[in-house]
Amino acid sequence: MVKTHQELNAHLNFPVITPKTVVLCTDIFDEFMEANDLYPAALSDKTDEEILKLFLAAKLPKRLVNDFFVFLNAIDSPIAIRSSSLLEDSQYQPFAGIYSTYMIPYVSDKYEMVRLLSDAIKAVYASVFYEDSKAYMAATRNLIDQEKMAIVLQEVVGSRYGNYYYPAISGVARSINYYPIGNERTEDGIVNMALGLGKYIVDGNMGLRFSPLHATKILQLSTTDLALRDTQTRFFALDLESVSKEFSVDEGFNLKKLRVRDVEEEGPIRYVASTYDHYDQIIRDGYYEGGRKIISFANILQHGMFPLSDVLGKLLKVGQKEMGRPVEIEFAVDIKDQSIASFYVLQIRPIVDNKEVMNEDLEQTAPEDVILFSKSALGNGVVDDVFDVVYVKSGAFDASKTLQIAREIEELNRRFLESNAHYVLVGPGRWGSSDPWLGVPVKWPHISQARVIAESGMDNYRIEPSQGTHFFQNLTSFGVGYFTIHPFLDNDGFFDESFLNEQEALHETEFIRHVRFTRPICIKINGRKKTGIVLKPESPTVGED
Repeated sequence: MVKTHQELNAHLNFPVITPKTVVLCTDIFDEFMEANDLYPAALSDKTDEEILKLFLAAKLPKRLVNDFFVFLNAIDSPIAIRSSSLLEDSQYQPFAGIYSTYMIPYVSDKYEMVRLLSDAIKAVYASVFYEDSKAYMAATRNLIDQEKMAIVLQEVVGSRYGNYYYPAISGVARSINYYPIGNERTEDGIVNMALGLGKYIVDGNMGLRFSPLHATKILQLSTTDLALRDTQTRFFALDLESVSKEFSVDEGFNLKKLRVRDVEEEGPIRYVASTYDHYDQIIRDGYYEGGRKIISFANILQHGMFPLSDVLGKLLKVGQKEMGRPVEIEFAVDIKDQSIASFYVLQIRPIVDNKEVMNEDLEQTAPEDVILFSKSALGNGVVDDVFDVVYVKSGAFDASKTLQIAREIEELNRRFLESNAHYVLVGPGRWGSSDPWLGVPVKWPHISQARVIAESGMDNYRIEPSQGTHFFQNLTSFGVGYFTIHPFLDNDGFFDESFLNEQEALHETEFIRHVRFTRPICIKINGRKKTGIVLKPESPTVGED
């Protein structure tokens, strides 16, 4: 794909390339499993550690050693050992990220390299049979003995800085964005990237989130407070002195989580950071001595040091066209100096999570079947395991009492947290507003169990919606739905509060009401059309004891 689409390589100082890669096909996996008679133990109830130990003691086919030597002669960088299985790469199964990916440092002793490489391959094979993998197989109705594991050996993108190895940038780009804000559109795509190895993003940590077509407008950098609070402070690097460490069930056993402030003297931070000037209390684009460093990528995204957003935009378009559906691309960037860098495409896969395939026209749903309907909903997919609705009673709402309302909701959320249950939350004005007169001033931990957060305007309390900006990082990380409803505008959503008022309350105060149903209420959000509904259940509520 990279070679046939010349437009991706329009910039001489920023080539788009793929890392050197070798695949061990599934027949090696079959041979390894059978020759070492591993299936009985692998399919038993042994612990992950016991399974890993058995696999590490087993032997790979001897003929692979010569192949390894050929591969090692072609590269001089650390190696990533990635899983690539039948189920993982299926177009219809959400299996990505279930199995382990290991990295090994490069050492000059080729025999030592072969040992490290062999152990890493065996550890990836073992991860097919870990407890979590088995549970996931059962949940997705797949048979574990039908799984076939191929292995991808890929040079790790990056450079050496002291005893550590990492890229200047790594990230994930998606061709569809279910949380567009401002003038972004769903089809513009979305990128989440960070300094250091990609494990930081894959593990759900906070990178920099932006749309490649709107790279100069980034919510996290829109105010000094947000930039200081909501940007990266740590990153992952490969520890080059970890050769003697034994392989562990934890794939990150030889990775080090470093603080950004610990690497200010060396490495690529000078190309990706801005500097907070404590005296003037402003953030200056670029790297300056002293002051806290903010990982803003401002020199690249705002000032065009490299055409990263242009390349990402083109790549997402090309990827979606080639695969015929929305795609997710893993990438990394190695910066040599401020005039030359390389962009590496590491993986591309279709977005296939069943919860994300939502093509239903929700506007055709009969109004009498719906508790909530929104024409400006963020998020995507179907949730069908929620039984509870918590709402601020519009008849009793008093803008001067929002602090008390926030405390009551926090207490309820704590109970949901203890029982690991979720709920739909509805209220007037802006959730999380710093001004209590504009809405209920909750913080994210106080509503963390909500699966949908709805801001419903009232005829006598018309506040501009916040579009979820207060909790944006959390909404996107946890896939929470965000509904905005203007019932006082012509046909712009509605909230059937009278239906909830007719139900028996499980908990009620002067300001809020908690209703629980015996059957789930189904939540559906069509992210492309920005429509969302919460359906009424088919049976009565559960009243208070």
